[in-house]
Amino acid sequence: MSVEASIDPATLEAKVKDVYKMVALHPEGRYHFELGLPLAERLGYNADRLRDLPQAAVESFAGVGFYFELAALRPGEVVVDLGSGSGMDVFYAANEVGPTGQVLGIDFTPEQLDRARHLAAAGGFAHTDFLEAHIDLLPVMSDSVDCVISNGVFNLAPNKRQVFAEVARVLRPGGRLALADIVTERPLTEAIVCNVDLWASCIGGAALEDDYFAALADTGLVVETVRTNDYGFLSGRARSATETYGVKSISVLAHKSARPGTTSINH
Repeated sequence: MSVEASIDPATLEAKVKDVYKMVALHPEGRYHFELGLPLAERLGYNADRLRDLPQAAVESFAGVGFYFELAALRPGEVVVDLGSGSGMDVFYAANEVGPTGQVLGIDFTPEQLDRARHLAAAGGFAHTDFLEAHIDLLPVMSDSVDCVISNGVFNLAPNKRQVFAEVARVLRPGGRLALADIVTERPLTEAIVCNVDLWASCIGGAALEDDYFAALADTGLVVETVRTNDYGFLSGRARSATETYGVKSISVLAHKSARPGTTSINH
């Protein structure tokens, strides 16, 4: 599929909210995808650092990769997490930027936001905040962010080009985008693209890899590093799509350039 999809946005949003509401309230449930501590550790998160986080946030973690060593966050930086869920990556980032930094989580699922805010307050993460918003229309000032992070979320957006444009807008010159996401090596069928269940499971909305990076480059973001992650889906239906269409997880590091249109990728 291209980076813009012909699926009803309202129907998709309702389905995504319903799935991730259940993830927030019932992380022990059965989903197309894996959740929790074993997933985070296998993807590359530091086990000792995970123990320093609110464990309820770790239980609800539904990411698809690891990118924090690419992000290379520094004390005092401003970070925005797009699709922050119950807050695990926000809290992980908060410990890296320290009390002089700031981490903002953006999500549109009320139950996820409620859970994250409660955990932040209980855990003393005073330099974090969580806002309800869409990732293609960010309530963030232009040129104000050092690093945007995201884990397994851009594939859920019907208009990925607009999401990349918003990332480029809010980043300071030289600011970084570090993310993990799902892409495909071969085009998905219309039946898969129009299936909201597979969209909400991070498959139906996966863009063709070449289109994904073309959209990113068009916004002036320069890709530095791309790597493939050890990630797989749980259900037979999801695994079948993965094998047939080359659905895979990648981690990406890019930065905001003053000269749009130049792309350099290191695999």
